[in-house]
Amino acid sequence: MLTGDTFSSSTFAVELGKFQVETVQDVSGLTLEQDAATRKALAPGARRGGEITIRRGMEKSAAFTDWIKATRVNAGRDGARRNITIVAKDANTNTVRRIQLTNAWASRWEGPQLGTPGGAAMEHVTITYEDITVE
Repeated sequence: MLTGDTFSSSTFAVELGKFQVETVQDVSGLTLEQDAATRKALAPGARRGGEITIRRGMEKSAAFTDWIKATRVNAGRDGARRNITIVAKDANTNTVRRIQLTNAWASRWEGPQLGTPGGAAMEHVTITYEDITVE
């Protein structure tokens, strides 16, 4: 039997710096990993970065798309990397949890499947990050 209040995972927002990314359908791949270091006893080692995938509708807003382009052009430069926040909300849109991705960049973009009858044009963006913090 479960205790406590579990919130729906379908109400969330994705923030890139000062703006909210529009038309996000889902986010997958949120994981926190840490290596195990062996000394005389097993101890926590270095934290690992990771990847998430954002699936979203193609839209007219250019802010997120411009950031994706900037990370492709300036891939290794700090100026292209941004902190991303994923905000999980309850049914009343109150923030329940914030997940911070540090020094993130778009490492892969997959365009929409075109020609699907009645299908929305969706893009998939893989975002690689150096660190994750769950608040």
